[in-house]
Amino acid sequence: MRHQAIYNTHPNVVSVDDGLGAFDENGNSVTIDETKVAEEVASLEADFKSKQYQRDRAASYPDLAEQLDLLYHDMTAGKGDKTGEWYKAVNKVKTDNPKPE
Repeated sequence: MRHQAIYNTHPNVVSVDDGLGAFDENGNSVTIDETKVAEEVASLEADFKSKQYQRDRAASYPDLAEQLDLLYHDMTAGKGDKTGEWYKAVNKVKTDNPKPE
């Protein structure tokens, strides 16, 4: 995340080498404002943590082929609503991994 924070806070930086520093498009060394970078790292980390539920949901959903099969069977059975198995499966994932307030 540190590299991204550097790019976000120093738009003239085009490359970062942990051992050598940050450089502009001409290969010139760029002085990094560590306070700005630290603030941006904290912001990026907070954003990443706030979206953990999305990653948890993505890992928990049935794969797309299974979801489509559930939808097909629900539609065939006239259950294209909240009584269908697809809805129940997706709702369970959302319930188990709620979006934070």
